[in-house]
Amino acid sequence: MAEEKKNEVEEELEETTDNATEEIDIPEVSEVEELTSKFNEMEDKFLRARAEIANMSNRNKNEREQLVRYRSQDLGKKLLPAIDNLERALATEVNDDQGTSLKKGVEMVLESLTVALKEEGITEIKAEGEAFDPNLHQAVQTVAAEDDVKPETVVNVLQKGYQLHDRVLRPAMVIVAQ
Repeated sequence: MAEEKKNEVEEELEETTDNATEEIDIPEVSEVEELTSKFNEMEDKFLRARAEIANMSNRNKNEREQLVRYRSQDLGKKLLPAIDNLERALATEVNDDQGTSLKKGVEMVLESLTVALKEEGITEIKAEGEAFDPNLHQAVQTVAAEDDVKPETVVNVLQKGYQLHDRVLRPAMVIVAQ
């Protein structure tokens, strides 16, 4: 009898496992795969969107920093001709007291403009005696190199050049030894 019961239990077990495998539907497995695929796709889109937002944020931050750093560029370019004119006025010879005091006033104005430009980061480009650099200097003439001057050296500055931090506002107009 125990043997019969054992056989009955085994038969029932086989029937339930057969029924269980029949109940598992293959479309459910593909539905899970489909949902997994959709999830992965959505996660990828989310990560890409997050990276794009981070890139935009960094780009905007860099642009704001550039705007702040070079905010004086246009004003500096507009003031450079006035500075040139003040320097030309100082180059004139005066013979009387009235001319001397006028020249002193021009010196004071030029000095205050120069200090204001330096505070904004605008500096004069060193040129005379320096090696010619086409990024900083504009050669308008060449002369034969003398014994004490190396070739490709700036020998005379016709117009001063200025730069704002690392950006050239106006190159120096120079004469270069060849």
